[in-house]
Amino acid sequence: MLPQQKDLVKATIPALQQHGEAITQAFYKTLFEEHPALLNIFNPANQQNGGQARSLAASILAYAAHIDHLDQLGGMVSRIAHKHASLEVQPEHYPIVGEHLLRAIRSVLGEAATPEILDAWGAAYQQLATIMIGVEQNLYDEGRSQTGGWSGYQPLLVTRKVIESETITSFYLSSPDGKSLPAFLPGQYLAVKAHLADAPFQQIRQYSLSGINDGKTYRISVKRELAPGHIAAAKNGLISNYLHDEVHEGDTILAHVPQGDFTLRQTVRPVVLLSGGVGITPAISMLRHLAVQQPSRPVLFVYATLQGSHHAFREEVRVLTSASGHLQSITFYEKPSAKDRLGVDYDHSGRVSAQALQPHLPPQPADFYYCGPIGFMDAVEEILDSFDVPLDCRYSEAFAPDPSFATEIARA
Repeated sequence: MLPQQKDLVKATIPALQQHGEAITQAFYKTLFEEHPALLNIFNPANQQNGGQARSLAASILAYAAHIDHLDQLGGMVSRIAHKHASLEVQPEHYPIVGEHLLRAIRSVLGEAATPEILDAWGAAYQQLATIMIGVEQNLYDEGRSQTGGWSGYQPLLVTRKVIESETITSFYLSSPDGKSLPAFLPGQYLAVKAHLADAPFQQIRQYSLSGINDGKTYRISVKRELAPGHIAAAKNGLISNYLHDEVHEGDTILAHVPQGDFTLRQTVRPVVLLSGGVGITPAISMLRHLAVQQPSRPVLFVYATLQGSHHAFREEVRVLTSASGHLQSITFYEKPSAKDRLGVDYDHSGRVSAQALQPHLPPQPADFYYCGPIGFMDAVEEILDSFDVPLDCRYSEAFAPDPSFATEIARA
């Protein structure tokens, strides 16, 4: 990019802050109208609730703000690249996206989008596309070349199906021919692809790997998003309901090699794992890994859920923590039922709070990993702010389109 083009991109930051979501909404509208086949890649529920538009707007704003220091976008680029790789986004998709993004900028900003500004944004987009294509190609190469690896989506055999709670069911997966499965890091996810008979497009969803990396079996644990027959089930819980109701032991599902950058960092600091609802899935994988690979490293496992009937992996966590003096767990039930026993089934009623969490934290600086729905993530961020936890000790993943990459950018 030319220096004057970078200056023009930076000069549009106020307009992006004001009109970013309108631009991205216009972008997605025309993109899908003219290229409906891309709905085989994008989750339509995230389009309907506006989450994807907000996430893209935040990404564009972050890119514009750091156009002079792209090395500071490492966290954002990595997260998006892993998601793109799990969706099999290809280089030929980028020119289509670029064309519709520039059209959306022109449509929303009107006369303010001068030819010079559009040229600058065209150059900026091409620069970002080149970076993303290179990172994603590396991920594709790694996925294909590793032991047991493959390209695209491959059928995996469902060897076990286990109900973990009222809402979460685990699926144990193996290679149909008995071969080894690619290694994964605790916190990564498996993309699953399905094409339902009455649905116009195939659908891809990412589910965290909740088991251990043994080279033989994957475990994904899926929350049923909405009860069968619910009026919105076709929009929000299409694949989770399909997995719960129609996929059984002996069936196969199409899966991608593991992806994701929400993984344990190589430090010696104590670890605090905080999860809400189905956010426990990557956390339990991290806990199992730490218990085996770093048994002397202090770990605090904090889980928040509605009540006992929604409490997944209760016995698994109990066994892990009781076997080691370095592992502790705390459970919060937001609305305990009459059958739930304080001090036995759970430790605190209500939501996670700084006051309840403070006495259990390790005395020395720790790394904090947190995962769950957006409301839970916002609450944890406020708690960590109150504890003055540095940004470079915070690692997170929201189970929704990421509304902001502020943490990753600030950390860099």
